[in-house]
Amino acid sequence: MAAYPNFVETYYSNGLYLPISRFLRILLGWIPFSVGDLLYLTLGILAIRYLYKHRKTIKSKPLHFLKNIGVVLSISYFAFHLLWGMNYYRQPITWKLGIEREYTLEELTQLTQYFAKKANAYQHQITGDSIDPVQIPYSKKEIFKKTEEGYIKLKKDYPDLAYKSPSLKISIFSIPLTYMGYGGYLNPFSNEAQVNGITPLFRMPTVSGHEVGHQLGYSAEDATNFIGYLVTVQNNDPYFKYAAYHNALGYCLSDLSRKDEHTSKQIIAALHPGVKKNFQELRDFWDHYQNPLEPVFKSIFNTFLKMNNQEEGIKSYNSVVGLMINFHLKKETSS
Repeated sequence: MAAYPNFVETYYSNGLYLPISRFLRILLGWIPFSVGDLLYLTLGILAIRYLYKHRKTIKSKPLHFLKNIGVVLSISYFAFHLLWGMNYYRQPITWKLGIEREYTLEELTQLTQYFAKKANAYQHQITGDSIDPVQIPYSKKEIFKKTEEGYIKLKKDYPDLAYKSPSLKISIFSIPLTYMGYGGYLNPFSNEAQVNGITPLFRMPTVSGHEVGHQLGYSAEDATNFIGYLVTVQNNDPYFKYAAYHNALGYCLSDLSRKDEHTSKQIIAALHPGVKKNFQELRDFWDHYQNPLEPVFKSIFNTFLKMNNQEEGIKSYNSVVGLMINFHLKKETSS
């Protein structure tokens, strides 16, 4: 299907997928806990029980066991692609928005400076000084609600990003997700957007927007990072705007530090202490859960992405920089 993105875009992403995903969200979205997580947990327990109960038969008839495994994997693979996975082969979001990914060092520097000024401004507006880090005063449910409100506003300019029948939940696997290094995931079998519930709250608005982007049929990580930025920055709430600019600034500084370390250090030096403290809070959070298995999980996910038409693999997360730069350039040209 990778050779037929127009076909996938028309008949699956904007065709079959829409009623399938909407049905799953209507069916499960009202349930306050993650049904998909419980499904995974149940299947895991049943698999362990099966292996223990049939351990002697497995040893004596290994080919029969491998055949059964093949059948289960084939059914799962088919269900995955039917319910969501075909979106990996649709047209890229650059095609939809009419923008490019390429950019110059000058354009990167200018946008990084812009995000730094915005982060400083909203940090000062929220805290009343330049010293204190931003602490979002909302509960997780309130953050989810404001994310949904952000999508209502976003659909006025981008009708294709209309978010109907929300299904946004805290994952019961939040601690394992953190050890694996992830802020959330979309369950393709239940179409529930799962958010890591122990993520620092000031990061949760962009993570929520990102996972909803997956629900809307965008599989590429750069696309959903961009959608997460877009829906969060266009929210009227100043805490959400700060979350968007702070997250975007992190991506741009990371990219700029590799291409022009001197300029990136100058921009970092000009950041308010409160903005820096939020970066440190996020760094401390991930450092606390760092473990030897995290690179293994990242490597597996990297391979998975490459197998599903994402040539950059896990590096595609950082490709959001090009999308943000070209989006802002297009806005400046049209205004």
